[in-house]
Amino acid sequence: MTRRPYDVPDRGLWDDVKRSIQPLKKGRTDKQVTAQRLLSGSSLTTSHPHPATMLPHHRHEPPPLAAFDRRTAQKLSRGQLEPDARIDLHGETLETARMKLYHFIQREHASGTRLVLVITGKGASPYAGHTLHGRELYHVPERDGRLRREVPIWLHDALFRAHVVGYQPAHPRHGGGGALYLRLRRNSGEGL
Repeated sequence: MTRRPYDVPDRGLWDDVKRSIQPLKKGRTDKQVTAQRLLSGSSLTTSHPHPATMLPHHRHEPPPLAAFDRRTAQKLSRGQLEPDARIDLHGETLETARMKLYHFIQREHASGTRLVLVITGKGASPYAGHTLHGRELYHVPERDGRLRREVPIWLHDALFRAHVVGYQPAHPRHGGGGALYLRLRRNSGEGL
């Protein structure tokens, strides 16, 4: 049997959709009609549910990252607080670092930890190479500190924001510009 080019397998479904469409009344915009349908509870089609109602319910989007409260930020910038846990991402690729960081944050959040230290490293400086035998022998092209640059970007992702309230650069004794303090959200299982 030869199929004609306009013959589609879901022809019956298409016919149902066509029958359920009502023309717009003159002078009304699409936005007004959509708003009226939403208010009245009528769907766009009567014989089939709207695709949005068939999707599984998703969790609400976590709130955006926020700055630390003033007192905590001051104590951290003076080096007066010790993080409850730490992770060192030196030597990791971007992919493994992201995975390890997420699992670390998830585990610490579940255990009720509130302040963690993430060590990203500062990247290679122009003087990072070993110069005992001359720069040519041990010269490595300068890296730009990819983890240092990428971790703050990752923290803005909803997956991380579900566990993280905010972050700020670490005190020099905890790594300075090559590390970040992360404040984790309160665990829903612990008391307020």
